[in-house]
Amino acid sequence: MVMQGETISTGAPDVCPNCGKKVKLEIVMSPAGFYIGTMCKCGPYSRESGYYKTRELAELALLTNFYHR
Repeated sequence: MVMQGETISTGAPDVCPNCGKKVKLEIVMSPAGFYIGTMCKCGPYSRESGYYKTRELAELALLTNFYHR
């Protein structure tokens, strides 16, 4: 379950409070798979989706706006 303000889509700021970088949605790779999220200079900032087995599935979810957890 996602808490209010935990993700960009639920109200988290789109600027990292630590490094000041404005973040944007992108495909991020992790040991668990690919997800839609944001990165800043500090590292991963938010995870906006669940995990996908392939980059292609994550890209399709991002393109179709079908990723909200």
